Amino acid sequence: MHKAGFVNIIGNPNVGKSTLMNALVGERLSIITSKAQTTRHRITGIVNGEDFQIVYSDTPGILKPGYKLQESMMKFVRGALTDADVILYVTDTVEKNEERSAGIVERIRRSGIPTVAVINKIDLTTQQELEALVDKWRAELPEAVILPVSAKEKFNLETLVRLIVERLPEGEPYYPKDTLTDKTLRFFASEIIREKILLNYDKEIPYCCEIAVETYKEEPTIDRIAATIYVSRDSQKGILIGRKGERLKRTGTQAREELERFLGKKVFLQLFVKVSDDWRNDEKQLRRFGYEQD
Repeated sequence: MHKAGFVNIIGNPNVGKSTLMNALVGERLSIITSKAQTTRHRITGIVNGEDFQIVYSDTPGILKPGYKLQESMMKFVRGALTDADVILYVTDTVEKNEERSAGIVERIRRSGIPTVAVINKIDLTTQQELEALVDKWRAELPEAVILPVSAKEKFNLETLVRLIVERLPEGEPYYPKDTLTDKTLRFFASEIIREKILLNYDKEIPYCCEIAVETYKEEPTIDRIAATIYVSRDSQKGILIGRKGERLKRTGTQAREELERFLGKKVFLQLFVKVSDDWRNDEKQLRRFGYEQD
């Protein structure tokens, strides 16, 4: 008997969804920062066992959209509610914004899809506080299994995988057994560049940037990548580049080093910056960046 299915990870920003998926997959597929809206796409990570295949899907954090980009991000979340075989609803021991996800929790409750409510970051709370959270989520999602974990410390993840496999439907693998993800190297290159922007810049700059990998040439000993960073206004371009180009150079160096670790080979990376007026509300541009479907 072989089991296979789609396990979609849903929750508010900053509860550790990406850290959890990376820990479950065993590879760093989703970028991680302390900033909200780090994840913009659905990112797939595939785990294979002898008699199972789990197709994990990391999703953007739940938010109230303020522009078309965020509307597209929430489409990924709603889609994850309809095509899941198992839902992992991730909360944590410190979040205070449960009201923003109330509608999603209600949809999960009504969906009939097997659900595990994962209480993450249990290393940051007391036993008494944790017991109160378990009781709260048993009331919120009475059909779900409630499981405290620490994705960072990898605590209780073996139990989580067992619970997932028990709930998977029988079926053949959806992907070849040696497949890790359905995303391309171009996608991961753009995400790693965006991660370094999130880490190096404050205020609105990271949220006004999108990356387009213009060329990606694989050679035996080196990958050559040229990417354009799009911003919404000229003033953002100046901040991104910095005095004498120093800030962009530092970001590019960090991205290149991370890409070399990810790929296991040398990388030559070129970064350019262009202005695309209000691209976050431009459906044509959003389609180009992979947020809208034709």
